[in-house]
Amino acid sequence: MLEPGKRQNGRNRLPPLNALRAFDATARHLTVVKAADELHVTPSAVSHQLRTLEEALGVQLFSRNKTRLKLTPHGEALLPSVRSAFQMIASAAAKLGDPVMGGNLVVSTPVGLSSRVLTRHIGEFLAAYPDVQLKIIASNDDKEVYSPSVDLCIRYGTGIWPDREVRLLTHVELFPVCSPAMINGQLTVRSVDELRSHPLLCEDGGTEWTRWLLSAGVPVEGFRMTEMGNAHIAMEAAVHGQGAALGDSLLVGDDLAEGRLVRLFERSVPAKHAYYIVCRKEMCDSPLVTAFTEWIAGKVRSDA
Repeated sequence: MLEPGKRQNGRNRLPPLNALRAFDATARHLTVVKAADELHVTPSAVSHQLRTLEEALGVQLFSRNKTRLKLTPHGEALLPSVRSAFQMIASAAAKLGDPVMGGNLVVSTPVGLSSRVLTRHIGEFLAAYPDVQLKIIASNDDKEVYSPSVDLCIRYGTGIWPDREVRLLTHVELFPVCSPAMINGQLTVRSVDELRSHPLLCEDGGTEWTRWLLSAGVPVEGFRMTEMGNAHIAMEAAVHGQGAALGDSLLVGDDLAEGRLVRLFERSVPAKHAYYIVCRKEMCDSPLVTAFTEWIAGKVRSDA
């Protein structure tokens, strides 16, 4: 039995590491025999280490009976710090063996995804991987899919790219959006029919708008379709009050959350295509490609 308050000289000196390991293992198993099995030593060696630690600290860490041990209040107070310290050491040791995540990474993404998602969030990836030299190509052209100088593509399309590894990133829904100023202006929009008073901004000659209007049970005659070239330009025009656009659920999330756009109606239609991750087969297991793929997939899930 230790004398109360008795400690070795050098109060701030760290206790022996082996004694702390014995304490941690014994605290988890609450038997010296199982702790010894884990540490690959004899039970007497564990008991010796526990006595050494108790003498070093000047407190009793376990109360003992014939069959089982129990942590004393001193033991319960010590255990969280010991366990956390071992976890920190294990984590630091594991990182020493990891290769540095660095190098050049060329990613091609559609203009809308580049401008409406990456421009607002790419700093998160760059902060997580400071040694990566990233180049973004804003394009939905298949020439980058088959370019040897592009490591990874995100594409909006059918999912069919021969001789390439293709993985679904996300499906999207389409629904009308406009600026808050438009719905609060002179020509308000309270019903689908009132959209006739505003340009319907589109990128495909009005095909997707026609699908949405038909799903709402409204004849398409009398609506003014205005071709804008691509979805990003259409949505940017909507932000500035130039008409209503069909919002892609992936691309307009930040605009809706921050109040630059408002959703006009609850009705939505599934887009005919989806977003895919496309790359050369030899690049699929590249650490940089994997890192970016996991990051963008996590960003899409968190915004869904």
